[in-house]
Parts: sequence; C-alpha cells; structure tokens
Amino acid sequence: MINYISEHQLSIEGFATPFETSLLPENRWVKLAQIVPWDTFASIYMSLMNTKLGRPGISPRIVLGALIIKHMENLDDRGVIATIQENIYMQYFIGLKGYNPHPVFDPSLFVEIRKRIGIDSFDKLTTELIKSSSASSDNKQIAKKKDEDEHPPNKGKLQMDATVADQYITYPTDSKLLNASRKQLEKMIDKLYALSGKKGTKPRTYRRKMNTAFLDYAKKKRKPNAAHRKMNRKLLECVKRNLKHIHKQLDYFESKGQAFPLSHREQKLFWVIQILYDQQKQMYDLKTKSCKDRIVSIFQPHVRPIVRGKTNAKVEFGSKLGVDLENGFARINTLSWDAYNESSDLISQVENYKTLHGYYPELVQVDKIYATRENRAWLKQRNIRITAPPLGRKSKEQLEESYYEKQKRRKEAAERNHIEGKFGQGKNGYNLNKIRARLKNTSESWIATIFFIMNLIRYQKINVFWLQTSIKILINTILLAFKNIIEPLQIQNRKYDKQYV
Repeated sequence: MINYISEHQLSIEGFATPFETSLLPENRWVKLAQIVPWDTFASIYMSLMNTKLGRPGISPRIVLGALIIKHMENLDDRGVIATIQENIYMQYFIGLKGYNPHPVFDPSLFVEIRKRIGIDSFDKLTTELIKSSSASSDNKQIAKKKDEDEHPPNKGKLQMDATVADQYITYPTDSKLLNASRKQLEKMIDKLYALSGKKGTKPRTYRRKMNTAFLDYAKKKRKPNAAHRKMNRKLLECVKRNLKHIHKQLDYFESKGQAFPLSHREQKLFWVIQILYDQQKQMYDLKTKSCKDRIVSIFQPHVRPIVRGKTNAKVEFGSKLGVDLENGFARINTLSWDAYNESSDLISQVENYKTLHGYYPELVQVDKIYATRENRAWLKQRNIRITAPPLGRKSKEQLEESYYEKQKRRKEAAERNHIEGKFGQGKNGYNLNKIRARLKNTSESWIATIFFIMNLIRYQKINVFWLQTSIKILINTILLAFKNIIEPLQIQNRKYDKQYV
C-alpha cells in the first residue's frame, strides 16, 4: 500500500505548527518545495512497489525530500533524520501536515531506498525539469511546430565530457590489500574453529609476527623496491596458508553434513580474496604493476583503477561518467565501472538530445578526444558543427577567415569549460569525489542523486531569473502606460497656464 498526498493538496498556510507564528514563505525550503516534481517522482517510485499488498509504505515525497536534504547539506544517514526531526521547515518540505518530534523513518532504510531508486529514475526527473524549464519550453514549442517536417533545423548547443566519481576508499597498495585480506581470513579461521567445538589444534596464522613486521614496514618513510617485494612475499605466504586452512575447515564441516558456516557476506569476501591473491601472485612473479580487472578494494570489488592523467591524481578509483550539459542541466549518459574511451559516447549523447527535443543540436562543444574521424563524419552528415579544429592543413576559407569568425570560434570552444565547472560543483559542493556507498547499485543511486540536485538548483535559478525579468517588464510597461497618460495632461496644463497668464 502507498500513502501519498499530492503536492496540490499541501499549502504553507494550512501547515499546522505548535508555535504562534506561521512559516515564512521566503524560506529556502518553502521555495524549493514549489519546484521539485513531487508527483512525477511519486509515479516513478510507486511503479517500483506493490500498491496492493503489504503494510503502508513511506510517502514518496518523504523519500525524495530526505535524499535532497542529505546531499544539499552533506549529512550522513543518521544526521539527515536528526536534522529533519529538529527543523520544522524541512518537515514541511518533505510533505508532513504538521510538526512531528519523532524520526520520520529509520536511517538504515536509506540503503533500501538507494537499491530501489536507480539512475534511470533520476534521469526521468531530470528530463522533466528540462522540459518544464522556461528556457526549454520555448524550444519545446518550436520542436512541436517542426514535427511535421522530415528534417527540422538544428538548434542549441550540447557540451559533453567525462569524469570519475571517486569511491571513498583508502589509496590501494599491494601491501595494504594483502594485509587487509590476511586479517579478514584470520577472523574467518577463528569463527570456524569456534563453531567446530574447538576440536584439534587451532591452525597457526603467525598474526603477531606479521602485525609487527607490517607495522615496521609501514613506519619506514622511504621504502625501496626490495622492501616492497619482501613485504609482499611474506603477505602472499600468509594469505596462501590461511586460505589453505579455511578450505580444510570447510571440508570438515561438509564431511559432518553440517550447514555452511560462513555468512553470505563472508562467502563473498572469501571469494574476492582468492581472486585478489591470484592477481597479486601473478604480478609478483611477473614483476609487473598491472593486471586485468584489478581489484583495489576487497569490500568493493566492483571498483577499478581508471588512469586519467590529472595533476593531483594520475589514477582515480571509482565509476567513469559520460556527462552531457545543455543549458546548465547535466545528464549522465554513461556510467561504467571500467575504463573506456569517452569518444564512443558522442553519437549516443547527440541522439539522446534529439529524442528529448525533436532536433539535433547546432553545435557540439567537446575536447579533442571526441573529435575522431568517425565522429566527425557522423556529425558532418547531420550538419552539426564541432568545436575541435579540422584535420589537415588549413583551407583557403580558413586562412581568409574574418576577425569576427575567429573570435566566435574561440568563444564557442571556451564555453566547453561550463561542464568542467559542473564537475567542480559536484565534487566541491556535493562530494561527488567521495561516494560513501559500498554496493554497486547504491553507489550509482548516490551519484544520480547528486546530479539531480544540481539540476534542481539550476532550475530554481532559471525560474528566479525569469520571474525577475517578468517583474521588470511589467513595471516598465506600467511606467510607460502612466507616462503616456500623464504627458498629454501635462501639455494641456501648460497650455492652460499660458492662457491664464
């Protein structure tokens, strides 16, 4: 069952409070509540649930409102619930009818919410914002008029680029990964030995010696290559020995016909550590520093190293995003946990633009990596310009280019920096480079929520701009009307004064 109140049934005047004063309509949460597409999200959210069976669920407005508050205020899951519990404006924002001193739901429910709401749901909300924005509504009307034409004219600009949403993990080194694996295997050995009734001799793990050796290794400020290999050799031997002990203990439980002693989480961790050991052993024997599908976190095995070549971080660890930007609204076109060449995103992103508006963009603003021969030929067939310089020598037309055309081309190329600013907004303002979710699908939902909130703020700014512009036009119209009325009266008064004199 779903308990949901439409946004049209809620008003700030009817919000019940235990205080003498009412809520201020100028508050940011009150203004933001009027912009969020609550009904659209409710329809998407309810389509993912059973509306007939089960106990009544939490209102979709409470779910989306809590996610927005979390990322706008950079709070953890427990902090969000506590803040909503203390803030009456936030309670109005999430759709409560009156002040509630109790938590709206348990913080652990955030994990299930992220599992349920994926990147596709937030992309639908972003599409709804783009369609309903004032800037794109005019384009939408033009697109409707051109639907009858086979080839509507190109219109608008599309910017695209790629970035990495870093997972919040420690910087992975071979020794750190092997040492963490060793400790997890030791915990499994202790559990299996206790469940077996402590029969026989407990397997030796040499944990005290290894803890001391790893601590001495970690304290060294300068570690030569020989120290790295020596530490990795010791850790590989320990991991191999611990894996052998666990396999023997599991065989014992199987021979007795007992249930599998490890939990689902421990089974997954045990499987990941075995793959990690094979990778590390292969790199140690071959004296290489890379391997296929390299694991950089035993708790998040889906994360891969992505070489970006940036100044502050040459290698980043997280998901790679192919993003396009249109009129300040960013959409995630590709989310991949493996490294890939972003030039393959260009055609799909341009086609998505046409699906949304009904026509192709006039200009595509990208960096040089997107300007492959295949992409250039595809854009040329559709009369779409690209900011990348043409291949080969300069033609006669380019050499005779006017100063205005050169400045226009430079300006269009510089406008691509807007999408870089969008990435900076997400990483500096909303911790897009510190994704704290551990699961693959919850991390994707976390990333999609951040982009939706940035689009929501952009939509709010556009609405405020158009409102201010409309007010100015209205005031100027009124003043002009008064001027047209007053001026003839002033002229008549002057004529009357002259006659009287």
